[in-house]
Amino acid sequence: MSKKCLGCGVVLQAKDKKGLGYVEDLSIDLCERCFRVKHYGDYTPVVKSNDEFMTILQKINNTHDLVLLVVDLFNIPKDLYVLNDYILNDQLLVITKRDLFSNDIYDKKFKDYFTGKYIDKMIVSSKNNYHLDELLAAIKRYKTSKNVYVIGYTNAGKSTLINKMIYNYSTSAYEITTSILPSTTLDLINVKLDDEVTLIDTPGLLDAGDISNFLSPKQLKMILPTKPLRPITYQVKLTQYFMIEDLLVVEANHADLTFFIANNLSIKRVYKKPVIEHLAEQSIYARNVDVVISGLGFIKITGEDTLNIYTLDNVLIYTREHLI
Repeated sequence: MSKKCLGCGVVLQAKDKKGLGYVEDLSIDLCERCFRVKHYGDYTPVVKSNDEFMTILQKINNTHDLVLLVVDLFNIPKDLYVLNDYILNDQLLVITKRDLFSNDIYDKKFKDYFTGKYIDKMIVSSKNNYHLDELLAAIKRYKTSKNVYVIGYTNAGKSTLINKMIYNYSTSAYEITTSILPSTTLDLINVKLDDEVTLIDTPGLLDAGDISNFLSPKQLKMILPTKPLRPITYQVKLTQYFMIEDLLVVEANHADLTFFIANNLSIKRVYKKPVIEHLAEQSIYARNVDVVISGLGFIKITGEDTLNIYTLDNVLIYTREHLI
């Protein structure tokens, strides 16, 4: 039986130094790629496609095992509910990164925001150990066998959540490899928590319109929030431009804008249109909605306006009901 890397799930091999899963000796448990990510932060990109994810999903559908659908509260995918059409198993929705939002907001408000077909909803924070005991209890309540599959979009926090559960509830010393870059987990990884539960991590589903697909590792570190968000509100009564680093420019005319982005990103307001040659323009009508820049954050619009938004080409921008 082929041995798999404990970090990313890829089959280990000792023949091709440039190939996936390379190790100098097959007695080693971590492939060279995962070793370098873990110890040096040196990430080797791997081109993956959602075809592989769908193949794994078909295998899961052939079981009756519980599925944990992990969703990032900061970066909710536009097509999240499309997954309901492809997942036949019972789904327990796990909403991660609660620590990024104010404690003044009740958990129920966030849970009620999600209306898909779920047997239950849990809101957690891996960073703060928030509700992880309750999550484990829910897993044991709803599971149909020892196997529980963990799925979600890239950077939703699946592997980080599993690592925290390993630390809390397992005697194992190893960790799944985590990274801010996509396609870190490459194949299924079985993690035995105890005699009752084995979590099975899966490669993340890729979101083609996410801005992270077009950024360098240094830029990714800037846009991914690690501390509670500090929303900034601007009242707009005449044409103004809001510049976020060199990644986004928002032209607004007469609405209130509240930005929910990583705290270390700077917002500069100017009244003269800046030079925006490297960014693509999208025009979007907004009336009391959130305008989402996929992967970068969202802008709560209070009032009515038609915004001209300039960002990297192929980044998805869309409106949704207010999250907050």
